[in-house]
Amino acid sequence: MAALRRLQQCQSTGITAVSHLHTSSRASADMHYKMLVLGGGSGGISMSARMKRLFGAENVAVVEPSETHYYQPIWTLVGAGAKTSASSARHTASVMPAGVKWVKSKVQEINPENNTIRTDDGKEISYEYLIIALGLQLHFEKIKGLPEGFEHPKIGSNYSIQTVEKTWKALKDFKAGNAVFTFPNTPVKCAGAPQKIMYLSDAYLRKTGKRNEARVIYNTSLPVLFGIKKYADSLWDIVKQRDLQINLRQNLIEVRADKQEAVFENLDKPGETTVFEYEMLHVTPPMGPNLIVKSSPLGDEAGWLDLDKDYLQHKKYPNVFGIGDCTNLPTAKTGAAVAAQSAVLSRTISMILKNQKPDKIYDGYTSCPLVTSYKSVILAEFDYNGQPLETFPINQAKESRIMYHMKADVMPHLYWHGLLRGLWGGPGPYRKLMHLGMK
Repeated sequence: MAALRRLQQCQSTGITAVSHLHTSSRASADMHYKMLVLGGGSGGISMSARMKRLFGAENVAVVEPSETHYYQPIWTLVGAGAKTSASSARHTASVMPAGVKWVKSKVQEINPENNTIRTDDGKEISYEYLIIALGLQLHFEKIKGLPEGFEHPKIGSNYSIQTVEKTWKALKDFKAGNAVFTFPNTPVKCAGAPQKIMYLSDAYLRKTGKRNEARVIYNTSLPVLFGIKKYADSLWDIVKQRDLQINLRQNLIEVRADKQEAVFENLDKPGETTVFEYEMLHVTPPMGPNLIVKSSPLGDEAGWLDLDKDYLQHKKYPNVFGIGDCTNLPTAKTGAAVAAQSAVLSRTISMILKNQKPDKIYDGYTSCPLVTSYKSVILAEFDYNGQPLETFPINQAKESRIMYHMKADVMPHLYWHGLLRGLWGGPGPYRKLMHLGMK
């Protein structure tokens, strides 16, 4: 366990030191790896590619049960009919770094005291270092009437591969009435997505001559339209120009799919509810921490992976690291955040391996390409403090056709051929893209 001895020597560097770890578990485990990655999503695959270069492929394993890997940011456009769901999918085997061990199982338990994890098929795997990239949990079931309500027409959600095409069908089949879009009273991944589909639906209804028969309604639990004022101001202008109805502090609590009714609670007036009839309903589900992380010693009080926000190292277990939606990092949960975090985390681990203090800090960079039509995007980029952290020498709060092309066509290519191979990322992924384009 030379790696753990190096960690024990890190006290003088200011990095959390290891003094209590048990290292005898390796002998009893079914498998052992120097670096174990939990999760085969964007964070897990990108980090496994980077760790392959640090540790060697034979010393890295990824635990991931799914045979299919999805590029989820494109689901906004799938739900609006601009892309196909097939375009978002690849076989997991095709994105797994060559030579890295793929453990096709679900994580059932994490025991950081013994440096082991257990899978649902009974395997015990020990590790020297652990990266947790398990994502978050969708909770459709916390809304009365769901998920069974998706068996009815006119209701969909862009947050699941099982329901995203239902969004497009509901939009195509729209005749007249209310098109209702929701935002839950929980943290969410890609906080712009619930309203992106509203703008796209409005554009589609205008294009097909149905807009005069539609009332487009966005019911959000938030007290604001968007969390960063610079971009929120532009979005409010769009809302007014397109006659979209925004209801703040409204939280979806029930769907009566057989009656095409959605029930919302007023978060500012407990006990007050409003029933909306709908011709189309897009549901953004409540979300929460990964249940395995929540049930382990690794979660904070709310169940999110408890990390140092600068270096992405666990606050208590220094050989444990995290990335992406499963963490309690105080920034928006997006794919762009994962790209930025991946470079910082890779640097953190490489410096620890050298018994040196990490010298690259994650500033909270995240990005949300706010799709406002089939040809325009407002590119929001900001940091931990909610301050714009923009890439391009233009006002990114204005709608841009070029930014739409980047969202729809350029970024998927960079995802599959750059981020997942550990070749693209770092603070400001869009900034890096611009630099590449200038070379």
